[in-house]
Amino acid sequence: MPSKISGIDSSPIGSVGAGRAVQRPQDATTGAAASGNSPDDVQITGTARQLADLEQTLRDLPAVNETRVAEIRTALEKGTYTIRPQHVAEQLMSLEKALRQYPSDDSESSNPGNAGK
Repeated sequence: MPSKISGIDSSPIGSVGAGRAVQRPQDATTGAAASGNSPDDVQITGTARQLADLEQTLRDLPAVNETRVAEIRTALEKGTYTIRPQHVAEQLMSLEKALRQYPSDDSESSNPGNAGK
């Protein structure tokens, strides 16, 4: 039995979350629950639909462009494939800059400049 001193109830607070029902606001004139969409209704914005469509399109694409692989393989076999070191370096630097925006769990191991320090 909880004891109350100065209006404070010392009983433990009930759990919050999944086991508790949500009370809907009531209409002041009728006392009924406020009208609106059912809790099961979901509204998806146009942008969300576009993102979902794009995600599906990406899922449908093959992981490897077999045509491009065949073209490069043929060029390598013929000796006509040209490697442009400056372009490769620029692309690697661009990738490095893009990856810097993502936090790392272990920044020392992912940053070769910190090796051995």
